[in-house]
Amino acid sequence: MPRMIELIRASAVPATLVHSAARGALALPPAEMIEILVHLANHNKIFGQQARMTLAGWEEKSSLAAAADPKTSLEVLQYLAAAENIRPVLLPILLENPSVPEETLISLATSASREVVRVMQASPRVQQSEAIRRALKDNPHAALEAAKVSEEVDAETAEQPGSEPENADAVASEPEEVLASVPETSEPEGPAEVLDEQISAFLAEHAAEIEAEKDKPFQPLGGFGDELSVAAAPREEADAPVLVTEVASQGPAESVAKELPETEARQQAAPAAETPAVSAVLKHAYKPHEAPTKRGSALQKISKLDIKGRIQLAMKGTKEERSILIRDGTKIVALAVLESPKITDGEVETFASQKNVLEAVLRTIPMKRRYAKHYPIIRNLVFNPRTPMDVALGLMKNMLVADLRNLSSNKQVSETIRKLAIKLFKQKTEASKQKSD
Repeated sequence: MPRMIELIRASAVPATLVHSAARGALALPPAEMIEILVHLANHNKIFGQQARMTLAGWEEKSSLAAAADPKTSLEVLQYLAAAENIRPVLLPILLENPSVPEETLISLATSASREVVRVMQASPRVQQSEAIRRALKDNPHAALEAAKVSEEVDAETAEQPGSEPENADAVASEPEEVLASVPETSEPEGPAEVLDEQISAFLAEHAAEIEAEKDKPFQPLGGFGDELSVAAAPREEADAPVLVTEVASQGPAESVAKELPETEARQQAAPAAETPAVSAVLKHAYKPHEAPTKRGSALQKISKLDIKGRIQLAMKGTKEERSILIRDGTKIVALAVLESPKITDGEVETFASQKNVLEAVLRTIPMKRRYAKHYPIIRNLVFNPRTPMDVALGLMKNMLVADLRNLSSNKQVSETIRKLAIKLFKQKTEASKQKSD
């Protein structure tokens, strides 16, 4: 008897069965089911999108087995190793699978994200292949990763007691104007130029909206209240004495903003001045292991920027800065985060589940093809009660049965969402039973 994959390739099965296959609802061994899904994803115009969504959420154990097995079909291995389909958990195994063609890895190296670049650089197979290493070198993210590693090494060296650069005497003797002319090396020149072009294009495209919002300061949606108040405290007042009044009657953010000076002043304050009320405020504002925190430093930096400065930082900044700016109450700044070439699928997956972002952010995420193909992002959007209802309803048809079951009992989402989840769950389970009988 021919295998199901052979029958599907020969178009010898009804469309209803192909639809069930695209949803992963056939009672077949996982390896054959993955092979069918990849075939549909690549060649079936009607059910291809459904098959891609099913593959994106396919359970990890059988996915790992397929990625590691040299006998897995070439089409499956090439699909799993493609840049648009790559799953981080499968990447190390795919890199070392001898059945994955070198040409496939070269293609992946050319367009890989920064996280993928990092894994590929550590792969023994990649290190032994000059062709893959050459392709990886041409990837702009490889230059960013190299710069990051260099910064970390320099930081570790600087932290070592008694360590000094080899040319310390020469640097000390250089005129100030010469030292000032030395360019910073934190960003490689090539990727920076690309970023600048993208930023200029974004600013030009949204010039009218930026002009309308130009005087609007940074106002994060939810959270950061205490940290932003502390970060925004003027440094020139740092030597003022600590005076805490009416602490009990004020909210945490208000009391911190009005009564806390900078960290240095608190360290200089006499122990006797630290009353129980003061200690309570300090404990609330500064956790012992966060003095000063990176988050506070980033908030202080962002709070001083105008709208154009925040847009540039959203596209060129760090992951920490993007996690703050995605909550900016100014829509155009929050949307600029999603345009950053540095942003990862993991970050967007987190943004999709957040309730303290603008609805415009949640509406824009699934409009981008890259994210619409990433099942965890779609799932998080549907489960997020802040996602606009029309967006959530449109995404639900692509959800897996298990997630529909959980969604149907989720009291955080609207009743309309729950009712549709129940309806879709019943339809999919009944269809699955009919096919298995």
